[in-house]
Amino acid sequence: MLKRAIFDKKNVLVTGGAGFIGSHLCDELVKTCKVICLDNFSSGDERNIDHLLADPNFEFVRHDITEPIDLESLPELAKFKIEFQGIQEVYHLACPTSPKDFEANRIQTLMANSYGIKNALDLALKYEAKFMYFSSSVVYGPRREEDKKEKIKESDLGQVDISSKRSSYDEGKRFGEAMVLNFRDVYGLDAKIIRLFRLYGPREALNHGNMVPDFISAALDNRDLVVLGDENFSSSFCYVQDAVDAAVKMMETEGAGPINIGSDVDVNIIDMANRIIAMLGSRSKITYADKMLFLTPLCLPDISKAREELGWMPVVTLEKGLEKTIDDLRASKGLLGVRQAL
Repeated sequence: MLKRAIFDKKNVLVTGGAGFIGSHLCDELVKTCKVICLDNFSSGDERNIDHLLADPNFEFVRHDITEPIDLESLPELAKFKIEFQGIQEVYHLACPTSPKDFEANRIQTLMANSYGIKNALDLALKYEAKFMYFSSSVVYGPRREEDKKEKIKESDLGQVDISSKRSSYDEGKRFGEAMVLNFRDVYGLDAKIIRLFRLYGPREALNHGNMVPDFISAALDNRDLVVLGDENFSSSFCYVQDAVDAAVKMMETEGAGPINIGSDVDVNIIDMANRIIAMLGSRSKITYADKMLFLTPLCLPDISKAREELGWMPVVTLEKGLEKTIDDLRASKGLLGVRQAL
């Protein structure tokens, strides 16, 4: 195995690093590592990483991971001495995730879950880096009516419809896992799979069909909270920082996964909406609209494997997580108002 000198800190690559989850991961990693954030803003946002751009241990590269990239040829990465130190860890998150734009992004989603993961895996192979693939609970298929409250284990083979209009994402994530598993077996790559369930928190995109930020934004303005579906919709909600902590823990272990990361507490969406209205003292009412293709009830995770192998469980309560998300949205709406006034 090729040994490379690590000059002071590990070099870490995060694809999709300007996205909702990726930007929080960059925040955590830059505390101890030198972070290369790669994104093409297909669903990420430059505002998510603005606060990191002045950090000498952080560098943003605008690039579509479905196209190959030579990191050593980029002058902005010269400070990372990649030709000598290489890359020690690759976190692959790049994939369009906007519920509102899901149908328009179906081909880009397929490309991200095929060419994108192949290019990310090739970089990990080149530098003999640890690799983590951020998969999704969608590999299990939709929540099954006959066992709505049953918590799903990693050993469940899932029920995904290849002919569904969701298949670019659902089957794409399954294919991505197959890529990782085969690269691990054939090339001996230290590759890991983390399966995320529904997350929420600061920086989740507004007006894209993401329930929690859209509810909070509407409640702040005393507008109606629009439920996409009916009063029976329920889901689990895990605060984003809890999921980031799990990913960092897993990268440090010998475990390869797949491993479920999320909350195992089922929350009715009407209860969530009413809780947000009450927390803000809002005059908003709840209304209903047609559901979106990308927003379907998901299985609840069995997280016993994460507890046993990582010593992990979600620690941020829904009340505290909503408070943090409200504070962030209140600040961002204020900043948006200032920018519009200018």
